[in-house]
Amino acid sequence: MRTVARRWLTLSICVGAMVLCIPSAHAGATYYVDSLTGDDANNGRDPTKAWQSLAKVNSIEFHPGDRILFKSGTQYSGQLSPRGSGKLVDGKPNPIVIDRFGQGRRPRLDGDGVVQSTLYLFNVEYWEVSGLEITNQGPQRESGRRGVHVHIKDFGTAHHIQLKDLYIHDVNGSIYKKKGGGSAILWQNEGRRKRSRFDGLLIENCHLKRCTRNGINARGYSNRRQWYPSLNVVVRHCLLEEIPGDGIVPIACDGALIEHNVMRNCPRLLEPGDAAAGIWPWSCDNTVIQFNEVSDHKAPWDAQGFDSDWNCRNTLIQYNYSHDNEGGFLLVCNNGGATPPSNIGNRGTVIRYNISINDGLRATPTHQGVFSPVFHITGPCKNTKIYNNVIYINRKPDDKIDRTIVKMDNWGGTWPEDTLFANNIFYVEDEASFQFGEDQKTMFKNNVFYGKIRHEPGGTQAKNQDPMFQRLPSGTGGSFPALKAFMLQKGSPCVAAAHPIHDNGGRDFFGNPVPQDGPKCIGIHEANAERRP
Repeated sequence: MRTVARRWLTLSICVGAMVLCIPSAHAGATYYVDSLTGDDANNGRDPTKAWQSLAKVNSIEFHPGDRILFKSGTQYSGQLSPRGSGKLVDGKPNPIVIDRFGQGRRPRLDGDGVVQSTLYLFNVEYWEVSGLEITNQGPQRESGRRGVHVHIKDFGTAHHIQLKDLYIHDVNGSIYKKKGGGSAILWQNEGRRKRSRFDGLLIENCHLKRCTRNGINARGYSNRRQWYPSLNVVVRHCLLEEIPGDGIVPIACDGALIEHNVMRNCPRLLEPGDAAAGIWPWSCDNTVIQFNEVSDHKAPWDAQGFDSDWNCRNTLIQYNYSHDNEGGFLLVCNNGGATPPSNIGNRGTVIRYNISINDGLRATPTHQGVFSPVFHITGPCKNTKIYNNVIYINRKPDDKIDRTIVKMDNWGGTWPEDTLFANNIFYVEDEASFQFGEDQKTMFKNNVFYGKIRHEPGGTQAKNQDPMFQRLPSGTGGSFPALKAFMLQKGSPCVAAAHPIHDNGGRDFFGNPVPQDGPKCIGIHEANAERRP
């Protein structure tokens, strides 16, 4: 065996007078970058012969298996925009990797507001980026400023792009959504000559802080006339802090998974009337949003923890914790003025086994007065199922605060149809109300209403009894284990009182099994089930 090329090993097998050359994938080269002691004249192949600048990295076309390692404790200004792509080898990804080497703090990349995006991955695939600190703060806010921009145009399908363990902070984009905003991470797929999309985009274990306007958002083929969804998009285990606008928003995806993320401490920065919410899909099918916590959203309009939005089908929002969001827990919406075939409406949303505490705190007037129902369902939304949730409404500190639990509305002149509320617990410390309109076939089955509730919808098998939680919460916040307070005591009227719902996810909020023929208990706790190992 001998090396005949940089990328390949050649295995020579002699068969008579003939030599067969069989290539196998090389592991690729490792390149080192050190802004303190490196030199761009070096070959970069050894830590003692490292490159120095982002410009040098950007000048190289990398190949499958290559690794670019930045030295810990170093700092770089400008934009990192590497070239080249990895590939699939024998059914397994052979990516290009960006990471760090050495001990100390993360290598820091500063866009300094001079570039639109500090890390820009354009028309590439099979990349894995991790271990970096990224900022992009200029002397004043600027529209479209990003920390990371993953962008394909007329590319086709871009596979296996992973952003992991990144600390992205202090990106001062515009606060104005209509002017382009800004964000920590934007992924974007476009193109008319050749339609493009992502397959296997992963954003994981990233910490986003003080980024304006948004956390993680997207742009894609959202019009159903040309809908071309990205596939296998996953955002998980990310922490978003001090993000004033939208938290995590997949756009034009099929089967996106958004799980185990936390968004908190949202500052009050947006312009009056501007709408934003925590985690929500736009023009997506089969989105799963689970095991997330969203709190403290303060946008002037909306400001819910979670949302199933415009032009979406089969959104599933389950096992989440929403608290102290000024606009409420949940928005389900679509604009009746946007009609097929470009917009098919909102269909088949399922909201199950979630906890909402102290949501709907807005005390300042909006363009519709003081408005912050816990649930806002508006426009052409069909076949929405809301079951086995706990809605705990604390005593409101201000008489001006909206005390509406559910508000049915007609965005674009169209009302929701076929909405089911079943097996939910609405626990009110002082007083609250429901508000309906011309919504069609809204059904309430086997819900518990406790407290002073005006315009209570009642419905089939309604109960007006104390659900008998293990204990009442002493406040909001805390970790998921603290929510065991909402388990049911022995003798609770919620036990063996649920409306049967099939295809229910198979588990409750705490991981206890739920019978496939339907939950037996009202609320988030299947009290008689033994937890499986």
